[in-house]
Amino acid sequence: MNTIFIHDLRLKTRIGVYAWEQQLPQTLRLDLELGLPSDAAFRSDDFRDALDYAAVVKRLQALAADHPHQLMERFAQAVADVVLGEFNAPWVKVRVAKLSPIAGVKELGVAIERRRE
Repeated sequence: MNTIFIHDLRLKTRIGVYAWEQQLPQTLRLDLELGLPSDAAFRSDDFRDALDYAAVVKRLQALAADHPHQLMERFAQAVADVVLGEFNAPWVKVRVAKLSPIAGVKELGVAIERRRE
């Protein structure tokens, strides 16, 4: 199994069920593991055969900036849909966390795993 991982990606977005959360951008921490659509890059050393993880990061930053969600569950699903659909990954693990959302809590979040149909 060949995996790319992106850990501790900080994204600004409006997320939450309370009105104040929808008005105030919050920082989410995102961790991804995604399967590579091909193992060609391991043999060729050619960028054209690789998954452009900088493009993945840029696309997820745009997703977070442009799409307010109420639930982290829905945001995690949107991230998975982008990775599977736009970057042709066969599978993805997504972990989304709000940072210090409640007094005494460092992180609170959801984790999902999805496969391309």
